[in-house]
Amino acid sequence: MFEFAFGVDDLATTWITYSPLQEAVFSLRTRRHAAKYPWQRRWTESWEAEYRTLDTALLDALVTPRAWAPDFLTPRPTCQRPSIESELATIAGTPPETVAKDFAAAYRGDGAPMPESVAEALADDPAELLARCVAQLRAYWERCLLPQWWPRARTVLEADLAYRGRMFAERGAEGLFAELDHRLSWQAGVLRLDDPDPRVQALGGRYTPVAGRGLVLVPTLFALGAHTVIDEDEPPAISYPARGRALMGESSPLRVPDALAELIGPPRARLLLLLDQPASTTALAHRLSVTPGAVSRHLSALATAGLLTRTRAGRSVLYARSALGDALVAGGS
Repeated sequence: MFEFAFGVDDLATTWITYSPLQEAVFSLRTRRHAAKYPWQRRWTESWEAEYRTLDTALLDALVTPRAWAPDFLTPRPTCQRPSIESELATIAGTPPETVAKDFAAAYRGDGAPMPESVAEALADDPAELLARCVAQLRAYWERCLLPQWWPRARTVLEADLAYRGRMFAERGAEGLFAELDHRLSWQAGVLRLDDPDPRVQALGGRYTPVAGRGLVLVPTLFALGAHTVIDEDEPPAISYPARGRALMGESSPLRVPDALAELIGPPRARLLLLLDQPASTTALAHRLSVTPGAVSRHLSALATAGLLTRTRAGRSVLYARSALGDALVAGGS
């Protein structure tokens, strides 16, 4: 059990963001535990040929048999919506001794032997192994994840951020933390995380004052429950399962009710149905296999009619159904 003690000002320094690099590293879990991530299966199958062109032995070794990863591969985000390049630059600057320590800790915690190729590389030249890790993760991102998977994944993660922000505004800290995951609970200024993993329990409980450092909450598509990373020199961080992650498995055509299609037309009806969670024009265009320009025209019309709301998130504008849009969908179904 982990407990995070909040002072008066600590909630003001609690923030939520996602990490492209963490998603890339955690996505490697699906290769060992495909049954645990059924909504990702069609994606991993779609990029299998590209994956085979990479250093698969090294990439597979970045996640242990029980799904642990060396800590240096998933640094805490230091800004809202970091880029993959900035995060790769961060891990490229990891001291070689930390690379060796974190690999050893991951495999020791897992209880599995470290692959011989990794053990030999760490003994010979951990800096060179680090450079290979960075190069292979970049190639994996560019060839497998970025073309189609990441636009959909980013939409789900952005929707999670928008929802959590609304929960915090409407229900405060207790409402926010209660919604994140069943492992988390909030009482009297203390956030408690109960992790049932016996490997984690063997490490013993920990009481951690946030003490002005801030708490980073990180949604992910590859967590089966909330988990934490605590370091004396860094803000505590909690990763939790992103809301709506099962949407990644959506592949069947969306059924549009006849009444709704008659009223506003099939394309706009389809968009209205998709926007039960916030999404950008680009993400919607990808899901519908149409041009962003076509989607943009329909979104503008729906927003003008009061059926959608618009919220800026960084460089993107996220659309979601308004209360009127919800009522129309409910009446047309």
